[in-house]
Amino acid sequence: MSPYAQDAERAEFAARTEQYRPELLAHCYRILGSIHDAEDLVQETYLRAWRAFGSFEGRASVRRWLYKIATRVCLTALETRARRPLPSGLGAPSDDHRVAMSGREPSVAWLQPAPDTLFGTGDPAVAVAGRTGVRLAFIAALQYLPARQRAVLTLRDVLAFRTGEVAEILGSTPAAVDSALRRARARLAEAGPVQDSLTEPDEESRRALLERYVDAFTRADADALVELLRVDVEMEMPPTPTWFTGRRAVIGFLTHRVLRKDRWSLVPTLANGQPAAVAHQHIGDGRYEPYGVHVLTLVGAHVSRITAFNDPSLVPTFTLAPAPTPR
Repeated sequence: MSPYAQDAERAEFAARTEQYRPELLAHCYRILGSIHDAEDLVQETYLRAWRAFGSFEGRASVRRWLYKIATRVCLTALETRARRPLPSGLGAPSDDHRVAMSGREPSVAWLQPAPDTLFGTGDPAVAVAGRTGVRLAFIAALQYLPARQRAVLTLRDVLAFRTGEVAEILGSTPAAVDSALRRARARLAEAGPVQDSLTEPDEESRRALLERYVDAFTRADADALVELLRVDVEMEMPPTPTWFTGRRAVIGFLTHRVLRKDRWSLVPTLANGQPAAVAHQHIGDGRYEPYGVHVLTLVGAHVSRITAFNDPSLVPTFTLAPAPTPR
C-alpha cells in the first residue's frame, strides 16, 4: 500500500471510530473499576481495531464492532486481576473517631473514581452515553460480579444492546446471555441500592452544596460541615481500610485528624456524575502537592457519603483541577 493510500485509510479509520472513544472509555471503566486501566485498554482496543480495519466487512455497525473488541480486551485483562473494592466492601465501619486507624494498604488494587470530562464534553449525546451508569455506587457493586456478568449487565442494561447483539459481542448464545443477565441482576439487587440520582437536588443546588463543602473544608470549619452532612453520613478513604459511619464519628475524625487551617486546597469538579473536589496539600513555603479526590454522594440537600480517594496519582487525570498557585 502506498503512503498516500495508507494515510487515506488512517483518516477513514479515525473518521469512523474516534467519535466512540469517550463511551468506550466509560465502558471499560465500568468493567474494570480503574480509570488508569480503562485508558490503557481503550488504547489497546484502537490498536487492534486499526490492525483489523482492512478486513472489517461492515456486517455490524462500527460502534458494535468496537464494543466487541473492547469488551474482549477487558475480559482478557480481568483474567489476571482481582476485583477493586472500597473500604466499605472489606469490613465494618467505626462509629467512634478515636478508633486506631489502619495503615494504608497500597497492596490492594482499590476502586478508582473517573472525571466526567473523559466521557465526552462536546456532543451532548456522546456525553450522556458516556456518563450513563458510572455512579460510584454502581461501579463498586459491579465489582462483585464475575467478569462476564459485568460485561453482560453493562451491555444490556446500561448500553441497551439487544440480547442477540450481546451474544455476538461475547461470542456466546442468546440463552447464555439471558441467563448471565438474570444472575447479574439478582446479585446486584442483593447488594442494595446502587443508583441514587433520583434523590439528588437539581444541578444548581448540587453546585452550591459542593462550593459550601469546599469552602468549609479549606477553612477547617467543622460547624459549617455539620450543616452539610446527613446524620447517617459515611466516610471512607482508600487506601486506608478504616471507615466511619455517623455524623459524630465523621466530624470527630475530620476535626481531630484532618482539618487544619491553610492545610488544604480543594478545587470543585465532577467525578462519576457526582460532585467532587481535587485535593492538594500544603507542604510549606506556599507549595502544594497533589493528594487525591473527594467524591460526594448526595441524598436530598445533604451529603450522605464522602469517598476521599487519597491517591496522588489520580490528580493528573482530573485536568480541570490545576495545582494551587503558591502564595
